[in-house]
Amino acid sequence: MTPNASNTAADAVTLRQDVRTIGLVGLAHGTSHFFHLLLPPLFPFFIRDFGFSYAELGLLVTIFFVISGVGQALAGFVVDRIGARPVLFAAMSCFALAGVAVSLATGYSGLVLAAALAGLGNCPFHPADFTILNRRVSASRLGHAFSTHGLSGNLGWAAAPLFLTGITAATDSWRVAAACASVLAVVVMAVLWWQRDAIDDRQGEWAPVPAAIGQGNKPRVPEHPMAFLRLPSVWMCFSFFFWSTCALSAIQSFASPALQQLTGLPLTMTSLVVSGYMLFGAVGIVIGGFLASRSDRLEKIISSCLLASAALLVLVGTGVLPGMVAVVLTAVAGFGTGLAGPSRDMLIKQAAPPGATGRVYGMVYSGLDLGFAMAAPVFGALLDHGAPSAVFYGSALALAVGVASAAVVGVGIQRQRASQPAASAATA
Repeated sequence: MTPNASNTAADAVTLRQDVRTIGLVGLAHGTSHFFHLLLPPLFPFFIRDFGFSYAELGLLVTIFFVISGVGQALAGFVVDRIGARPVLFAAMSCFALAGVAVSLATGYSGLVLAAALAGLGNCPFHPADFTILNRRVSASRLGHAFSTHGLSGNLGWAAAPLFLTGITAATDSWRVAAACASVLAVVVMAVLWWQRDAIDDRQGEWAPVPAAIGQGNKPRVPEHPMAFLRLPSVWMCFSFFFWSTCALSAIQSFASPALQQLTGLPLTMTSLVVSGYMLFGAVGIVIGGFLASRSDRLEKIISSCLLASAALLVLVGTGVLPGMVAVVLTAVAGFGTGLAGPSRDMLIKQAAPPGATGRVYGMVYSGLDLGFAMAAPVFGALLDHGAPSAVFYGSALALAVGVASAAVVGVGIQRQRASQPAASAATA
C-alpha cells in the first residue's frame, strides 16, 4: 500500500470515529435539553388537576436551574477525577427517575422531587460532553463537533413540547407522557452503553498523558484543583454565558407577549417568534461550525454576530415596525446568536488550562443556569409594569455586555500566544 493510500485509509477511520463520538454526544446533549422542558409543557394540566398557580409552577423551573447551576460547577471536578463517561450514565439515570417522579406525583412535593432530579441530571452535561469531544475528536473537526452539540440542544428543546403534549393528547394522560419521557432516557442510556467505547474520554489520541513533564525531564508538580479559578479568562467566559443567557431567557419567555403588546398581533401569531428564533439559531449553529474551524480570532466572530442580533432587537423594541416584520426580525436575531455558538465553545477550550477541561466547562456553563434562573423574574417584572420594549432593549444590552466579556477573553488568549514563542526562544 502506498503512503498516500495508507494516509487516506487512516483519515477514513478517524472520520468514522469522530462522527460516531459526535453523534453520541449530540444525542446525549439533546436529551438533556429535552429534560429542561420536562415540566413546563405540562403546566396547564397541573393547574387543571392540582390547582397550582403559575408562581408555584415557576418555582419548579427555578429549582431545576439552581440545582443544575450549582451542580454544574461542582460536576466539572468529578468529571476531571473519574472521567466523563460514568458521570454521563449517572445523569441519564437521574432523568429516567425524574420522569417516573412526575408520572407518580400526587401533589407539589412530587413535582419538586422531579425538578430536583432533572436539575441534578442536567448539571454534569456540559463538562462531560466537552471533555469527551475535546479528547476524542480530532482538532480539525472540533468546530463541527461544537456545532452539532449546539444544534442537538436546540432540537431537544423543540422536541420536548411536541413529545409531551402529543402523548398527553393521544392518551388523555400527562402521567403516561411523563412515563414515556422516562423510557426515552433509558433508551438513550442503552444506546450510549452499547457504543460506550466511542465516549471513553480516558482513551484516544487526544486523551491526557498520565504525567506531565516539566523542564529537565522532571515530573511537573500538579496544580491545585482550584488553581483554574485564578484565571481571569474563566470568569470572563462565565460572564459571557451569564449575559448571553439572560438575553435568551428573555426571548424564550417573554418575546411573544411583548410583541403582542407592542404590535397588537394576537398571541397565536406572536407565539411563532420563539420557534422561529430557535430555528434560525439552529441554522446559524450549523454555519457557525465552519466559521469556528477556520478562524483564529473567535472573539471577532462572536462580537460581529451578537452585535448584529442586538441591533435587530433594538430595532424591534422601538415599536415602529409593522407587526409581522417585528416577529420575523426577532426570529432572525436567533441566527446571529446561533452563528456565535460554536466559536463561543472553541473560545472556552482555548482559555482552559491543560487537565482542567471539565472544571472550566462546568464553571463557565453554570453561568448559563444562573442566567436562566435570574433573568426571567427581571424581564417578567418589566412586562408586568407595561414596558414591552424593555424586553428587547434589555436583551440587546445583555448581548452587548456578553460581547465585551468575549473580547476580554480573546485579548488574553492573543497575549498568551504571543508570549509562548518568546518563552520557547528563551528556553532554547
